[in-house]
Amino acid sequence: MRQIFAVFALVLASLPLPGQSPVQPDPVHRDWKASWITHPTAPLREPLVLHFRRALDLTAVPASYPVRVSADNRFVLYVNGRRVGDGPARGDLSHWRYERFDLAPYLQTGNNLITATVWNFGIYAPVAQMSDRTAFLLESEAEGANSINTPKGWLVEIEPGQKALDRSTVSLLTYMAAGPGEETDAASYDWNWNSPSAAGPSWVPAASPMRDSIFPGTSKAHAWDTTGDNFWGLVPDTLPHMEYKPTSAGQTVRADNVSLKAFPGAPVTVPAGSHVHLLLDRKTLTTAYPLLSVSGGKGSYIRLTYSEALYDKNLHKGDRDDVGDRTARGLQDSFLPDGGVHRTFEPLWWRTWRYLDLDIQTANDPLTLESLKANFTAYPFEERATFKSGDTDLDKIWEISWRTARLDAHETYMDTPYYEQLQYVGDTRIQALISYTVAGDDRLARQALEAFSDSRSPDGLTRSRYPSSLPQTIPPFSLLYVGMLHDYWLYRSDPAFVRSLLPGTRGVLDWFAAHEQSDGLLEKLPWWSFIDWVSKGTIPTYDAHGESCVTTLQYLGALDAAADMEKGLGDPLRASRYQSRAARVRTGIHDKCWSAERGLLADNSDRKVFSQQSNIMAVLYDVVPREQQQAVLHKILTVEPGTTPDGVMSASYYFRFYLARALEHAGMADDYLPSLDPWRKLLPLHFSTWPEIPGNTRSDSHAWSAHPVYDMLTLVAGIEPAGPGFATVRIAPHLGSLHSLTASFPHPDGAIRVDYRRKGAGLDATITLPGKLAGNFVFHGKTWPLKPGMNHIQAE
Repeated sequence: MRQIFAVFALVLASLPLPGQSPVQPDPVHRDWKASWITHPTAPLREPLVLHFRRALDLTAVPASYPVRVSADNRFVLYVNGRRVGDGPARGDLSHWRYERFDLAPYLQTGNNLITATVWNFGIYAPVAQMSDRTAFLLESEAEGANSINTPKGWLVEIEPGQKALDRSTVSLLTYMAAGPGEETDAASYDWNWNSPSAAGPSWVPAASPMRDSIFPGTSKAHAWDTTGDNFWGLVPDTLPHMEYKPTSAGQTVRADNVSLKAFPGAPVTVPAGSHVHLLLDRKTLTTAYPLLSVSGGKGSYIRLTYSEALYDKNLHKGDRDDVGDRTARGLQDSFLPDGGVHRTFEPLWWRTWRYLDLDIQTANDPLTLESLKANFTAYPFEERATFKSGDTDLDKIWEISWRTARLDAHETYMDTPYYEQLQYVGDTRIQALISYTVAGDDRLARQALEAFSDSRSPDGLTRSRYPSSLPQTIPPFSLLYVGMLHDYWLYRSDPAFVRSLLPGTRGVLDWFAAHEQSDGLLEKLPWWSFIDWVSKGTIPTYDAHGESCVTTLQYLGALDAAADMEKGLGDPLRASRYQSRAARVRTGIHDKCWSAERGLLADNSDRKVFSQQSNIMAVLYDVVPREQQQAVLHKILTVEPGTTPDGVMSASYYFRFYLARALEHAGMADDYLPSLDPWRKLLPLHFSTWPEIPGNTRSDSHAWSAHPVYDMLTLVAGIEPAGPGFATVRIAPHLGSLHSLTASFPHPDGAIRVDYRRKGAGLDATITLPGKLAGNFVFHGKTWPLKPGMNHIQAE
């Protein structure tokens, strides 16, 4: 039944939505004529790089030549030496993606060579990579002699010159869940594997990967494994292909030899018997594939170190523009030239860097560095929203926020593109909202919602991150998943999709109900009840009875969101039960944790620990009565990230997303712009993306800190859905100290455009709504109706 449900959801996911580029429909393909292939003797669960090749002779180039391709772990596909694309997008074994390509633009009359590199990094693979065994699958829609379905005619070889590096040999400063560094040994590498020359003796006929199958010799691909003869439940990838386009690798800002500073603008030669460093700076962070081309230099050793920032002797970063005597630290690749000409190193997986250090040791021969190029890769978001205020700081905050969001979005959302590359619920909820409002694109968000639903354990909770080969459970993140689905329900008119995922939210809330105490508070939960980072670690904290108001507040927010969805789409009776539970929980939190002496909500019933987080949620979810909400927010607004004035723990950049929501809820959205001071204070430090936490942060690019780009559109420009499906709009600007503002917002029906000009205490507003969209304009407590097309309002 779950398989049928998942198939239905995937078919829905392939349908185009209004205002979104359609995905070519490809229902779950069942009648596979191709079979999985691999090397006949290689160990399939150990680190391994394989090349595959297949000849194709054509009397004429067809108008189209569609293929479906997959691999475990991953592939890069080529035709006649030209890169076609890569994949598959990550999933789990029950939802294993295949990619679709049209090979016709790469084909030629006569002889053609179709090739692929497939790799599996085994125990060194990224935590986000799930796997069974190394294998490759390709099916074409062509028939007869023009078909290139695996296995017929396919050859395979082991690539001995390319391998994953053991992380224990690399000086990493912290936890690393992304993939390993790689090493290419040019002397062992098969430089002709992708050329039309005849295959050498290392090439052998490809074989079935099902060596231990109870049905020997059968490896035909199936959409669902009902016969036991394959291990991958194949489903189409509904996402567009990731970008792969040229970008700058950086400019040399420090070199041991002044003559080397011309590189990479011009070729340079490193003399024999030399040990030199070249440090390159891109000025902004990127996610890209570096390509380093060299000639000569037999016996040389090149180490590439990728760094978000440079470190001083105390391992502190400081001003991101400061070079001085600072050093690059982090993930490393190695390249061992063999003396040949035009040898190019390109890792199989992309890298993240602003600074790139080349550590070069030559032997008896000089080494010529010919070029260093890069190809940018990320999810192909388009920046469709605009925000122009005349405030240069806000312009820069917008730019950095959007860059952060872009680099943290690939075939899944990622918390950080450098250290983990994992799709966490807490981060992803914010990333999805940025995608809806800035890009007008919901496809990656749908992927995430489905992935988290697929991750649910039998007890009902989602995993904290997914896909992930290392299970992790953060129960409060399951509550945020409920909120994330509610966000989608508001921003997209897609009730069938939301309804299909509602059963998962019920499992989550039923699990939490079992941990609800008679006083309405939650008991101490198993696993990791992460809410936010604070200066002394993480919250929540607990009272002597093991109860926490902070965790219970997130539970309250999920009950409110779920009741809203059940009332509109699902089970009205369940909605009523959720509302009753929410009322009991709300009363319990106030009774146990409100401190009349402090005028604040405590984190637990001991009333000794206070935080911005608990008071933000107490306002947002109406635990604090309406008439007291502004007073509470005024008391905590001056608390900056990383500080604890008056014993109040501060919210991180991440949790200040919820502060923005609380300001709006309490009628204080005009205080939002001053609340951006923590981001303004980062500008003189020349961040090009936003960090994970204040101070000496681990990660310099963390998507959960990018929410100002969303806040500026929804709070400052004031453009938000007025109800489910964004069927109507509510526009309530809060310009704060700004004198003017123009903005555009990608609604599914087209662009919403606003132009505001201050007129004394009033506002001159011109608002253009697309299609048949209507709504209301709200300013200083007054409301004006908005009709489709242009509206001009003089608000006092």
